Amino acid sequence: MALAETPAVALLGPRQVGKTTLALQIANNRPSIYLDLESERDRAKLDQAELYLSDHLDQLVVLDEVHRAPGLFPILRGMIDQARRQGQGNGRYLLLGSANLDLLKQSGESLAGRVSYLELGPLDLLEIQQDLQDTLWVRGGFPETCWLRAGKPACANAGLHSYLSRARHSAVRSTHRSGADFSDDSGPCSPITRADY
Repeated sequence: MALAETPAVALLGPRQVGKTTLALQIANNRPSIYLDLESERDRAKLDQAELYLSDHLDQLVVLDEVHRAPGLFPILRGMIDQARRQGQGNGRYLLLGSANLDLLKQSGESLAGRVSYLELGPLDLLEIQQDLQDTLWVRGGFPETCWLRAGKPACANAGLHSYLSRARHSAVRSTHRSGADFSDDSGPCSPITRADY
């Protein structure tokens, strides 16, 4: 497990793929705190981030939607380095965010050598029962479109099309802003499945 090997793990993937669900399952197995940085209340806790995080050195800190607080990455670098000097090392931070170029750039610059990147994709055929594989094939592997709306295929398909349209527009904007060159499709993320945890 990546948390045993590095101080921070960035779990990346599209929205609604199950990053938060997976992170909460991991957090339930150890002392931890969870902050959703889309929540104004949770963001306010990080107004003095170094002080707040210092109070939780003995816990896994899960930061959901971490791209909402780009100023946090240099603070995390300092916290990780301080913990290393005190003999406390790996499994301290679980960072969740959409797999976009901005997040990779923000975290990569500050957390180089301190973070592992894992990409969580939609469900695949090996992760579900054989009798449900046709549903996966027709609706895609996003958990909500595949399972929560299983009795309402038109609704699930509309939700999937809406999601994909928003994701495509967001990716194009992000790519344009970054000036990225995709002539080499290799990247810093290793594809994973839920079984890897």
